[in-house]
Amino acid sequence: MDRLHLMTVFVAVAEEQGFAGGARRLGMSPPAVTRAIAALEDRLGIKLLTRTTRYVRVTDAGQRYLEDARRIIHEVDEADETAAGIHAQPRGHLAVTAPILFGKLFVIPCIVDYLQRYPQMDVSAVFLDRVVNLLEEGLDVGIRIGELPDSSMKAIRVGSVRRVVCASPLYLESRGTPTHPAELAQHLVISASAVSPVVEWKFAQGLVVRVKPRLTVTSNDAAIETVIRGMGVTRLLSYQVAPYLASGQLQTVLTDFEPAPLPIHVIHRENRYTSAKVRTFVDLMVAQLRSHHP
Repeated sequence: MDRLHLMTVFVAVAEEQGFAGGARRLGMSPPAVTRAIAALEDRLGIKLLTRTTRYVRVTDAGQRYLEDARRIIHEVDEADETAAGIHAQPRGHLAVTAPILFGKLFVIPCIVDYLQRYPQMDVSAVFLDRVVNLLEEGLDVGIRIGELPDSSMKAIRVGSVRRVVCASPLYLESRGTPTHPAELAQHLVISASAVSPVVEWKFAQGLVVRVKPRLTVTSNDAAIETVIRGMGVTRLLSYQVAPYLASGQLQTVLTDFEPAPLPIHVIHRENRYTSAKVRTFVDLMVAQLRSHHP
């Protein structure tokens, strides 16, 4: 069998975690998928998948092969699209990732615009509040907030956001407004997405304050709702609380001590060529983010 075909079948089975799911995704029969995986394992001389009556899992060797197979298939697709010419109409599938709230506010409008412009495209949006490895997770484009340690990515800076401490006017009226980060020890602190009972907040001039949250939540929305109800102070990114600051439901404190803003980048994998689907989405995303600054 064609080696690229075998790779494609393996990726589908691994991602769907089952032969039946992989077969449905590829429009193949389950026996044909089973034969393809067996042929690939015979060719490689290794076990790629662990099978039981209830699930299919990738072995350690299979995981490494899965990452390489995704990259190879992606590059072949890009080569085909590039060969069609720089003005080729985007077609196929695009996978995009961004932080949860940023994705809702800024990426979804761009995706809707993109799908309306290019009817032969479909998009998967993966919104997570963690750093996602584009290569390992088979993603094409990402929006990152913060410094970029990974130099293997093509990055386009589109803006920046501030880290702000905020509370409701009701809370500040009852508990007082902190004028120095050290005073946070006397306040009720609400922490979003923390995994430790003690949290370090970094401020300007190298100042670091260890705070013990009264409440720790796993989403920014929950932290916002809590402080709006007058429960305490929290620290979030400026775009996350912008509507509530504008409406007066929240107000910022300790603005003189804010650390340097965090950059926002649109990233995609550096390659010898960029496919039409990636190029057109990145161009659109960059233009929209620069014109509607978060």
